[in-house]
Amino acid sequence: MSLVVTPRELTRRAELYQQLSQLVTVGITLVRALEQLSRNPPSPSYRQHIQQLLAQLAAGNPLGESLRRMPPWLPDFDITLLEAGEKSGRLDASFRMLGDYYAIRAKTAKSLITKLAYPAFLLHLSVAVATLVLFFWYANLVLLPITGLFVIYILVFLAIYSVQSKHSEAWRSKVESALSAVPVLGSARECLALSRLCASLEALISAGVTIIEAWEMAATASGSIKIKKTVFGWRHLLEAGQTPAEVLQMSGIFPSIFANQYASGEISGKLEDTLRRLRDYYQDEGERKSQILAQWVPIGIYILVLVVGGAFVIWFWVTYFQKVMQASNF
Repeated sequence: MSLVVTPRELTRRAELYQQLSQLVTVGITLVRALEQLSRNPPSPSYRQHIQQLLAQLAAGNPLGESLRRMPPWLPDFDITLLEAGEKSGRLDASFRMLGDYYAIRAKTAKSLITKLAYPAFLLHLSVAVATLVLFFWYANLVLLPITGLFVIYILVFLAIYSVQSKHSEAWRSKVESALSAVPVLGSARECLALSRLCASLEALISAGVTIIEAWEMAATASGSIKIKKTVFGWRHLLEAGQTPAEVLQMSGIFPSIFANQYASGEISGKLEDTLRRLRDYYQDEGERKSQILAQWVPIGIYILVLVVGGAFVIWFWVTYFQKVMQASNF
């Protein structure tokens, strides 16, 4: 898996699942569908992965087990949904859900990058102008703006690297705790994690997976270490006879609307419908907050450029006039 999942990669993954959904829906077997895609995949890099998957399937392994035996290619969320779709006979629906999920993520990422393009250009232009001015007037400080830009690059790289899923759970837990304190970003991540949890849980329950295993698999697929640790700590309570709704109310980490809706679905026997509604609700909330973030991050960069640029202009002219005054005194 790449260090940074770009909008292009998200779009290609959406195309992969959308094509598989279309092929499986019209009655083509999964193996035939994969063979067809391997000849013309959405991305050339997918060809090797698809061929490895075909080799695993040819050995008699189920789809989910085949994906887990392979070198890391797809996230746990994808594999969990595909396992559930395979067990429930709704593999086409799982492919379609994943296709829509990645299409939305790609659209959001493109929107953020588009809105960041001009502020990023403005930031680099400001550094170039400051460097040019310092070159002629204060040559000893010419590297200062470039150093500042280099520091920003390092911070961005470290931020991207720190949120990668390949790190240990202890590290990811610390990063999750830190990001949860960031306004908008923290709540957006929480909503999207709950959406993945609901999608996985609904698919697993529909596939006939036991409720304990379904919750643990869905918690892993959510991508949230906090949710995973909490849910895995429930096993002894669930085995003792408590229901997930009762444990949810006591956990304290799930929103009240989630816990109440889940309890209502459990009591009414319409849990799958409830989970679908919760999935859609948290997906919409996560996307809405992501869009807010995409609007405010560029504004924050504008403000940063204005403040730093203004401070630089004031410093330059104050220093210039001080030198003029000193020269006039001699």
